[in-house]
Amino acid sequence: MFQTIGKWLKYSLAQTQARLVLILTVSVFLIILAVSLTSYYTSKSVLQEELSEPQHQMLQISMKFIDDSIRESDKIAVQVAVNEHVYHFLTSENQNSVSNISTLYRLLSTWINNSEYINSIYVYDIERGSFVSLPQGYSSSRLTFVDSEWTSIADEFGDDMMTIRKRHVPEGAGNKGSELTLFRKIMIQGKFRGIVAVNLRETELFAKLNPPALSQVDSMRYIVDQQGHVLYSVSNSEFKPDAVTQALNELKEDRFGDFVHEGQKLLVNQIESPLTGWKYVSIVSQDSLLAQSKKVRDTVLSVSVAALALGALTILYVNSAAFRPVRRLKQLFSAYEGKMSSPDRIDLEKLAGELLSNHAHLSQLVRETIPDAASKFLHDIHSGHMSGRREIREKWSRYFAEWTDAPVTVAVLSIDRYDSWSRRFPASDHSLLKFALANIIAELHEPKWRVACADFGADRMAILLQPQEAEGRPPMAEAIETVSRLLKFSVSAGMSMPQSDVCKLKQAMLEAENALTYRLYRGYGQLVPFQDVSAHEVTDKQAPEDGIRELLAAVESGEGEKAVALLERIAGNIRSRYWYPTEALAALQSLLERLQGLCPGGEGAEAESAGRLATMYIEDIEAELTGLINALSERYRRLIGSKDFILCQRMMEYMEQHLGEPIGIPEIADSIGISSSLASQLFKQETNETIYNYLTRLRMERAGELLIKTDRKISDIALMVGYQHENSFIRSFRKFKDITPGKYRDMMRTRMDALYE
Repeated sequence: MFQTIGKWLKYSLAQTQARLVLILTVSVFLIILAVSLTSYYTSKSVLQEELSEPQHQMLQISMKFIDDSIRESDKIAVQVAVNEHVYHFLTSENQNSVSNISTLYRLLSTWINNSEYINSIYVYDIERGSFVSLPQGYSSSRLTFVDSEWTSIADEFGDDMMTIRKRHVPEGAGNKGSELTLFRKIMIQGKFRGIVAVNLRETELFAKLNPPALSQVDSMRYIVDQQGHVLYSVSNSEFKPDAVTQALNELKEDRFGDFVHEGQKLLVNQIESPLTGWKYVSIVSQDSLLAQSKKVRDTVLSVSVAALALGALTILYVNSAAFRPVRRLKQLFSAYEGKMSSPDRIDLEKLAGELLSNHAHLSQLVRETIPDAASKFLHDIHSGHMSGRREIREKWSRYFAEWTDAPVTVAVLSIDRYDSWSRRFPASDHSLLKFALANIIAELHEPKWRVACADFGADRMAILLQPQEAEGRPPMAEAIETVSRLLKFSVSAGMSMPQSDVCKLKQAMLEAENALTYRLYRGYGQLVPFQDVSAHEVTDKQAPEDGIRELLAAVESGEGEKAVALLERIAGNIRSRYWYPTEALAALQSLLERLQGLCPGGEGAEAESAGRLATMYIEDIEAELTGLINALSERYRRLIGSKDFILCQRMMEYMEQHLGEPIGIPEIADSIGISSSLASQLFKQETNETIYNYLTRLRMERAGELLIKTDRKISDIALMVGYQHENSFIRSFRKFKDITPGKYRDMMRTRMDALYE
């Protein structure tokens, strides 16, 4: 490169006119460039100094206002902590005294009304787990108090009497709690007995942090607590969230400084509150301040570049006649015209040598990409993206040119207990471990076998094998044992019948995958040839639906032992009648999803558990289902004795019996003789789910069954599940299932057909 530039300069500067133009052009360029850069950086320095001090003063004003407000709120917390009625609440045996609670309620109301920064106040008894609060009132247990997740703060006070935290407010307490809370200890005779939680109004508390509405400067202000969490931020321009993290890392302990974030120059100031330890930070865009200076700088730079370009064009014009041979070579080597712009290309021998070198480099690249292309070829056949015989033969001859016409065998490997394996190893190691697995298989089969690997995603990997010598059985069983010994996890494999026609690779893959499903009965680390299971037939298969319904009913009635016995009967039926693995897995998967649907918030169980059992041994599946059944049965057993639970059960039964009617919360509440608001509260308390969501889930599950098992029109199914208008049903179904009813019917029927193939 340097030799080329030297030749070009030597040839150009050989003429007096070119030398004169070059000297004048470079001189003018350097003068204009120096003037533009000097003016820009001088104005930038002055503006930074002028802007930093006002920003710092505004942060101090905001910090003083917020600290004073917090001190005022803390004084009220202290008044609450030392109040005699609070003392009586924490120490009295009759804690829920009506007179004492009423007096406390009035006092809390007075304190809240006298402060514009307090939203609500809680008093928490640590020993008895009870609350008295405004506006909720008295609660004897934190299990019945909506906003009680913060009580673990008692272990985090240390030697401090007061702390402020930003916390999560659960659903249902949005108008009662707040995200920023001041916590203060209540000490009685030197013993930590309770906590005062003062929920603050963030809008009023942080009002002074807002920048002037008419400011023309793009700025952002935010507050960061001692744990590095952003408590509050306000901006009159768009700043990306990672600018906050970068600002703190750049500034460290300095009062102010500047940094560059995604090409944008920013000025940052910070101060730290002596009361709370919070950091108050201001970020200002220097681009908006230096806009005019940039215009001047860019204009001057453009003039200097234009002067330099004019000089270069003049030199090129003077020497244009000298490069006629180069233009001739460009015509002869049109494929390489992008490389003909330097004087050393005049040598035809050098051009020919470069041509051969590039050809060799491209050939090497092609050889290196063939394994990846072969892997994609197998993946496309498996996924059905390649099915034409002509296309398959053409790409086979291209990617497998060294392979012969000998029969090929497909092995499909699967990681055992893939769900546990995924949690055991970090996600960043998954690809590396599967790469090591493929290398072990290749090493053990070469040089007697040709090997090609394709990653099918998740737990699956396909191995294509062809003998290089006399035909025989590939040492796949030895490979599986070696993987278990070296990588410390086990894999199972299904092996297809040998195929002489490459167009039947899809059939071979299906054979290997079918054989692999028999891991369900044979256990982990097994090699299952397709010929060993191809004659498998099932006679007198008993559908487990009745048993599953009976099992679910036993779980919901708290009869754990009965439910486990029913599970053993279902699993025993599958083993004794030796079901097809796909059908057995479908039945067990359905049972798992329906059991998970009984868990609190179980509406997402189907998506979370899909495919979990496909890589497991039937005994492990039974053990996992047994553990889930015992846990659910115990939960329902505790709930059955609750009066509120019985009312909820009656509401559930009413919904199931009137699923096809246009009922709502008023009708459901009337069915058990209580108000709509009380019914909603009880249902949410016992099931952690709203009545509306539960009713919608019942309707969508029933609609899903009708879509799969019947050919009724969607409008008819909408009426059968309580919707008077088809469009309303479609919107609800799409919101619940994330798919339209018609597409859901097609997808589920296609999936069921694939399972039974």
